[in-house]
Amino acid sequence: MTDLAIKVENLSKRYRIGLQEARQETLVGTAAAWLKSPLNNFRRLRRLSAFADEEAEDIIWALRDVSFGVKRGEVVGIIGRNGAGKSTLLKILSRITPPTRGRVVLNGRVASLLEVGTGFHPELTGRENIYLNGTILGMTKAEIDRKLDEIVDFSDVEKFIDTPVKRYSSGMRVRLAFSVAAHLESEILLVDEVLAVGDAEFQKKCLGKMGDIAKGGRTVLFVSHNMAAIKQMCPRSLFFQSGSLLGDGDSCKVIESYLNSRDTRPGSTVVTSHLTTRSGVGGGRITRVEVENDAGIVTGTFGIGEPLRIRLTFELDKDIRGLVAGVEIKTLDAYPLLNLRSDSQNVIFGPYIRSQSHQIVIDIPGLPLYPGSYLIEPWIAESKGRRLDHIHESINVSLESVGHYQSEVMVQQGRGILLMDCNWLNGKSG
Repeated sequence: MTDLAIKVENLSKRYRIGLQEARQETLVGTAAAWLKSPLNNFRRLRRLSAFADEEAEDIIWALRDVSFGVKRGEVVGIIGRNGAGKSTLLKILSRITPPTRGRVVLNGRVASLLEVGTGFHPELTGRENIYLNGTILGMTKAEIDRKLDEIVDFSDVEKFIDTPVKRYSSGMRVRLAFSVAAHLESEILLVDEVLAVGDAEFQKKCLGKMGDIAKGGRTVLFVSHNMAAIKQMCPRSLFFQSGSLLGDGDSCKVIESYLNSRDTRPGSTVVTSHLTTRSGVGGGRITRVEVENDAGIVTGTFGIGEPLRIRLTFELDKDIRGLVAGVEIKTLDAYPLLNLRSDSQNVIFGPYIRSQSHQIVIDIPGLPLYPGSYLIEPWIAESKGRRLDHIHESINVSLESVGHYQSEVMVQQGRGILLMDCNWLNGKSG
């Protein structure tokens, strides 16, 4: 026990969700339902604290019988789809929410960065919020005084440190929040996917900082959908699915198990909220993605350089004058390769009317990539605005060596990523 920073034993957490309210067709029925509602709510609360009716339709298990230990100085990645229980686990470890059953033993001071800017007051300046947020995280004023210059320097907001935080961009708030948490002299640091908001340079800087923290003997739990960052940072990973711990071990093997378990479909998928990892500001939703060959057949297998067509079906919650569509193409471990977007070719779609189904077709002359499987991640955005909906891990396509690329089937790993045709000329001698 003495070498363990975190010990989790049979940890479970459940929540009661709201169900659709039953509608009454008569005035008498409505009055009776109103009179019964306090009793029904009381019964629901009793079911939440009791374990006899564990499979009730208004009960969901965010975590179920999870057990593991983390040694001092370990850097452990936590992976899984949205809704797998990753954030719930970190909230329990941070003592934000109590477990339903089981226990957690923490040996050391805990710092957490679970939600960007939690504890920041928009009317206070960046400097004042450093003291406020640092105090919430458990730092003393003397400790903050001593580390203030380091925190400001790392966050790169020195020019705006005495400006109210409400005038900060989301990236500036992320940098400041991470900087405060990273400089807390804690034995355990919990980080939940906040790096997805920052730019590439900031992400690299944060990963380097977490590496320094780990080398200093502190324990780090790192939740991320970025498999490349998990591989780089974490020798060990935990794989969660539907509230259960399905994998624990070497990161490369656990990530492979996670990728093989995902509900990716070759060629076509109906996008559902409970099975799909998605992001965006809202206002529109992609409902179906289909990939077709040049004959119009939905398929997930293509030859290198063969044309393909991606068909996006989507719905909008508001009228939009101009819409931009795009597709990100990534490796199976989420390493980005291509981002194809309509506005880079001055193509803006619309106007569109809300509450109707719309469709955009993207014709791609071919993917100049080495043989293997790749993720297709479509997105839609308002023209000159933020993305409304971005589907992650939606579908995959496989590229095969055919035609004049057939010799590439035996290519060694590490030769490259892209394949391109060039003009080859025999130059004049002399």
